[in-house]
Amino acid sequence: MSNILIINAHQLSPYSEGRLNGSLVERAKIQLMEKGHEVEMVTMQEQVDVDEQLKLFQWADRVIVQMPVNWMSTPWMFKKYMDEVFTAGMGGALCQFDGRTSEDPKRNYGTGGTRTNTKYMLSLTFNAPQESFDDIDEYLFQGKSVDDLMFHMHSNFRFFGMSSLPTFACYDVMKNANVEADFLRFDAHLKAHF
Repeated sequence: MSNILIINAHQLSPYSEGRLNGSLVERAKIQLMEKGHEVEMVTMQEQVDVDEQLKLFQWADRVIVQMPVNWMSTPWMFKKYMDEVFTAGMGGALCQFDGRTSEDPKRNYGTGGTRTNTKYMLSLTFNAPQESFDDIDEYLFQGKSVDDLMFHMHSNFRFFGMSSLPTFACYDVMKNANVEADFLRFDAHLKAHF
């Protein structure tokens, strides 16, 4: 069985109380614990101790990041979390700096990751409808996928040597939500990959 760290990266806002992200986190926790996995959770509403978070990353062999996509990126509180925790992990807990050597400083940037046996999964909630992705005729994303949009997040975890599990997404959650169908898809996604 796996040690799984679930990060609820939702940030309270006037537009969202975080019920969907919180429900997905709780569903994941229950389903994974029922399968015998050990689960630890952190939320951006808590006071975060950097050393404790690094210990959790070292303990975990699976990490789930549950977050709304805010302005094509992470909520700012999760960005702050990454700036503090990920930077502190550069001394070996997450990576040995950036992987380059003084003998060849122009090559191998991003290869210093120490979490090479850890997998991660992004689970995202979008206001955007699913049809706005992967379609060259759609104005904003111009044929790009969800994973293209989240390339920066994938790069962060690759920097630590982690490998990705397939991304999960809920779409159109503010104007045309289908939460029960999303829950069923999420349960099936977890069952397939954990």
